[in-house]
Amino acid sequence: MEILVLYYSRNGATAAMARQVARGIESVGGARARLRTVPPVSPVCEAVEDSIPGSGPPYATLDDLRECAGLALGSPTRFGNMAAPLKHLLDSTGALWLPGDLAAKPACVFTSTATMHGGQETTLISMMLPLLHHGMLIVGLPYTEPALNRTRTGGTPYGASHVAGDERAVRLSEDEAELCRALGRRVARVAVELAAGRA
Repeated sequence: MEILVLYYSRNGATAAMARQVARGIESVGGARARLRTVPPVSPVCEAVEDSIPGSGPPYATLDDLRECAGLALGSPTRFGNMAAPLKHLLDSTGALWLPGDLAAKPACVFTSTATMHGGQETTLISMMLPLLHHGMLIVGLPYTEPALNRTRTGGTPYGASHVAGDERAVRLSEDEAELCRALGRRVARVAVELAAGRA
């Protein structure tokens, strides 16, 4: 069963987190990660991006969302909110909302900020809101995860996070990477258990 890891990354930190989340997903028997990204938005009224990115994972489609057994959603923080390219895609999911295509699927969220108090938790919550409207089951990070108690950089009970700092560091701390993998494992385990009728 596939868990969609859907993210937007401008400087590479959120992409690094997505890869760690995918590693966590793939450590769960019966689960596989499908990495997808979204194109940047443009103030120009006509499409200016190629339909296939020059590098990295393909752009997400509504079918990627429809077909997934679970979702891990990631975005850098923009003034305490998710980035516009990710919101642009989510705003186009009405065709999935009406028939309930995402209802009862597990989902989790992750983010990267430039500063320690740069709006990580509000960004994570902003990403949860459309998922709740779709009827998805939100999975967080409990304090039973040792790295959540240890971290001096990113990490919240709402989801994984990374503090890039002034240098916009792509490199995750050991605790941040561990929490990303833990989040991937958690959403994958819930998806597997739901499919088996155990959740």
